[in-house]
Amino acid sequence: MADNFYLDNPDLRFRVEKADLGFVVGLKERGYSYAATLENAPSARNASRFAPRDFADAQDNWRLVLEILGEICASVIAPRAAEADEEGASYENGVVTYAKATQAAIEAFRKSEILGCMLPWEYGGLNLPETVYQAMIEMVSRAEGGLMTIFGLQEIASTINEFADEATKASYLPRFSRGEVFGAMVLTEPDAGSDLGSVQCRASLDEATGKWRVNGVKRFITNGNADIHLVLARSEEGSKDARGLSMFLVERDETVRIRRIENKLGIHSSPTCEIQYTDSPAILVGKRRFGLMRCAMALMNGARLAVAAQAVGIAEASFREALRYAGERSQFGKSIVSLPAVSRMLVSMKGEIEAARALIFETSVWVDTLKACEQKQEELEKAGAPSDPVLIARKKQASNLADILTPLSKYYATEMGNRVCYKGMQVHGGVGYMREFNAERHYRDVRITNIYEGTSQLQVVAAMGKMLGRGLDVLLDAWMAASVPEELAALKIRLVATTGLFQKCCDALHGAERDAVEYFGADLMDMAAAVFNTWLLVRDACVVGEARKIEMALAYAAEQLPKAEGSAAAILLLDMSAISAKDRILA
Repeated sequence: MADNFYLDNPDLRFRVEKADLGFVVGLKERGYSYAATLENAPSARNASRFAPRDFADAQDNWRLVLEILGEICASVIAPRAAEADEEGASYENGVVTYAKATQAAIEAFRKSEILGCMLPWEYGGLNLPETVYQAMIEMVSRAEGGLMTIFGLQEIASTINEFADEATKASYLPRFSRGEVFGAMVLTEPDAGSDLGSVQCRASLDEATGKWRVNGVKRFITNGNADIHLVLARSEEGSKDARGLSMFLVERDETVRIRRIENKLGIHSSPTCEIQYTDSPAILVGKRRFGLMRCAMALMNGARLAVAAQAVGIAEASFREALRYAGERSQFGKSIVSLPAVSRMLVSMKGEIEAARALIFETSVWVDTLKACEQKQEELEKAGAPSDPVLIARKKQASNLADILTPLSKYYATEMGNRVCYKGMQVHGGVGYMREFNAERHYRDVRITNIYEGTSQLQVVAAMGKMLGRGLDVLLDAWMAASVPEELAALKIRLVATTGLFQKCCDALHGAERDAVEYFGADLMDMAAAVFNTWLLVRDACVVGEARKIEMALAYAAEQLPKAEGSAAAILLLDMSAISAKDRILA
C-alpha cells in the first residue's frame, strides 16, 4: 500500500505543477492582498498559514494541501475501502447511517482542515482553484470511489457562494469550511431525470412573512442525507417549463423525510436517497426563475468535472491493481506482465488515464479562468469602474472553451474509466471476478460515472453546438503551428492531417440534418477526444522533454488516431441507411 496518493503519482504532480493558473490565482487572491489583510481575521481559519504572497507561494500551499490529503487517502481511506463497500450506507426509520469506514474518513477530513477548500478566505476556506480541487477529487476516488460523492459535493458550498445573498453566505459557508455540514444537489424527480425542465416539486412564498416553503418528492439524490440541500423547485404558479424554476437552500429538519435509499450495483458507501419535503423552510438562492439555467447548470458543470475526475481516480486504482497482479502472477514460466497480450492492455490503460487527466486539467484551467474573469468583472461593475476589453475577450474565450471541454471531459473520462476497469478485471482473469480482489469493486463503482450527472449521450448533445462551430480551433490551430521534438515530427504530420479530418467532419455535420448530427454525434466526440488528447500529450513532451512523455504520446496516438480516422470515414460518408431502417430494426 502506498504511503501517499499524491507523492506516488508523478503524472498527477506534473499536472498540478504545470497548470497555467498564474492569471487565475492573481485575480482570486486579489493581487495577493489576502495574506496581509486577513492574517488576524477570526473568520479566516489558518489564513496566516495558507494565504499566499505570490504565485509560487500559492503552488507551495497546493502541494501542502495535496500531500495532507494524499496521506489521508493512503493511510485512512484506502485500507478500509473494501470494508466501506461491504457494509455500505444503511437506512432505518428515516435515518441514514454511513459505514464505519466512511465515518472515519469524514472525521479525518474534518481534522485535516481542508474542507471548504474552494471557498474564499473570509468564509474560512482555502480559496483553491477548481483545477487543484479536481486533483483532490481524483485522489479520494482512487482511495474509495463512493466516498468521492460526499467529499466532492463541496460544490454545493461553491454554488451558495456564487449565487446566494451575503447573509446566507455568512450563515452557511463557515459551517462548510469547518466540516460541520455537508451538501446535496437535489434536482431529480421520479418523472424528471434528464428533462429537468419538467420538475414538479413546488416552492411557495408566504407574502406576509416573506418565507419560502418547499413541497414535493425528489429521487436518486446522491448523499441525500446531507445537512444542506440545494433544491430545484417550481416557484412560479402556472408555469410548466424551465422558466418557472428557482433554486432553494433547505437545511434538513423534521420536515425533510428520507423515504428510502437505493440498493445499487456500486458506490455502496454513498447513500442515494428518495426525499419527501413537507412545508420545508427554504431560502431562495439567486434570482427567481434562474434556478435551472443559471444555478443548476453551474452546479451540474462543476459536478460533471468532478465525476470525470472520479472516473480517473477509480481507473488509476484499477490500473495499479492490474499492474501489481500482472507482475506477481506467473504463467507459462514467466510473469504475465511480460506477455504482449497483457502488456498491451496495461499500456492502453495507462495511456487513456494520462490522456483523461490531461483533458480534465486543461478543462479545469479554462473553467477557473472563466470564474476569475466573472469575479473581476463583477467587482469592476460594483466599483463603477470602466469595463476592461481584454478581460471581456478572455472571458468570452474561456466561456466558449469551457462549454465544449466540460462535456467532452465528462464523456471521455467516464467512458475511459469503464474501459480501463473492464481491462483491469480481464488482467486478473478469474480471480478478478471474485469479491476478495479489488478489481470487481472498481468495475462496479466506475459504472455509474457515465450515467449520473448527465449520461454520455447528454454530454454529446451539450458539446455539439459549439464543437460544430469549430470552437476548438483556437487551441488546435496554435498547437499545429508549434514546433515539436524530432522524435515526434512524424506523429505531428499525421496528427495535423487527422485534425484536418476532424475539422472537415465538423463542417459536414454543421450543415447536416438534425438526425445526422444526433446519429454521428458520438463518433465526432470520440474523434475530438482522440485528436485533442493527443495534442495535449504532444504538448507535454514539448514542455518536459522527457523520454517517457514522448513515448506516452506515441503509444496513445498509435491506439487512438486510427479510431479517429475510422470515425471520420463514417461521418464524411454520411450514410443514413441505419437511421432510415431504425423503425424496421426495432419493430
